[in-house]
Amino acid sequence: MTKRRLTLASVLLAGLSLLTGCRHKEEPRPIVTVEKAATDDVEFVGKYVGRIRASQYVEVRARVEGYLESMTFEEGKKVNQNDPLFHINQAQYKARVEKAKAQLKKDLAQAAKAKRDVERLRPLYEQNAASQLDLDNATAALENADANVAMSRADLEQAELELSYTTVVSPLSGYISERYVDVGTLVGPSGKSLLASVMKSDTVLVDFKMTALDYLKSEQRNVKLGELDSTRSWQPTVTVTLADNTEYPIQGIVDFADPEVDPQTGTFGVRAALPNPDQKLLPGQFTRVKLLLDVKEDAVVVPRKAITIEKGGAFIYVVRRDSVAEKRFLQTGPELENTVVVDRGLNAGEWIVTEGMHKLIPGIKVIPVEANDTTTIERIKKEVEQ
Repeated sequence: MTKRRLTLASVLLAGLSLLTGCRHKEEPRPIVTVEKAATDDVEFVGKYVGRIRASQYVEVRARVEGYLESMTFEEGKKVNQNDPLFHINQAQYKARVEKAKAQLKKDLAQAAKAKRDVERLRPLYEQNAASQLDLDNATAALENADANVAMSRADLEQAELELSYTTVVSPLSGYISERYVDVGTLVGPSGKSLLASVMKSDTVLVDFKMTALDYLKSEQRNVKLGELDSTRSWQPTVTVTLADNTEYPIQGIVDFADPEVDPQTGTFGVRAALPNPDQKLLPGQFTRVKLLLDVKEDAVVVPRKAITIEKGGAFIYVVRRDSVAEKRFLQTGPELENTVVVDRGLNAGEWIVTEGMHKLIPGIKVIPVEANDTTTIERIKKEVEQ
């Protein structure tokens, strides 16, 4: 009987020891993925629809009337300033030049004779051998002859200028359009004067519209559109897209903003200039415009997935040095793609939980593993399973 009691007591003690051991056994700590809160220069951009145009566009017109004899360019090709483009029949303009030259020669001869008459009469008048009337008539004739010479010179210059207009040259260096008239057409101010157009597209302009609210926000950020600020590390640059919606690699600068808002649309015009050395941007095409409005330098940014929103606001879990998870409420800024700017509540370099926050309660100890450390994650999972 005594032996049975001893056996029962031993069993009870063993069971009690087992229960006590189970009570003191620690729960496994949750594994969470962490990464450091980073800093970045966050760009704020506005998106608009714009239209590209050439930096210079000039119509080539006939300034004198005549029949078009020839053209000396290839349509759609590049031409240089002052290159001859069209030739108008010169016959009547050459005749006018010759006539003006003859008239000038005649007037010069008359002026020379009048001058000799004055020089001959003046000493005779001083000797009382000629009257005052004779000298006055001679002087008047000289002045009239000089006036005729000046008029003839002007007529000759006009005739030579009109003759030069019979060769129509390019007003600037650029790409020429197709011809608008055919050889043999009567062209000129009274007929078809528009012959072609030349555009300079090595640099293009992009026109787009901004709202008055955008303008107000840019002013609040101390950004004056159309003015460059050398004290800033960045400028309000413009990025556009190509016809296939890919981004054009060269950025432009806003060089003009309309000082007046259109009362009908509530917008105002903005213009940016972009280099176009390879002619990838075609005048007339529409494009998507991204305008850099502000840059927040060294801003604290965290992944969007790390932030939880509840009634009390936005919060994040921060892992302290002792591996304790701390619930931290934040004041967040703008969201850009998959990252959020943190204005207050978090410092750069702190470890934040990006995955596994659903397992956490404030103050719990965790096993933090960096997001890109897949080897450690797999090893810890195996240890826990065992």
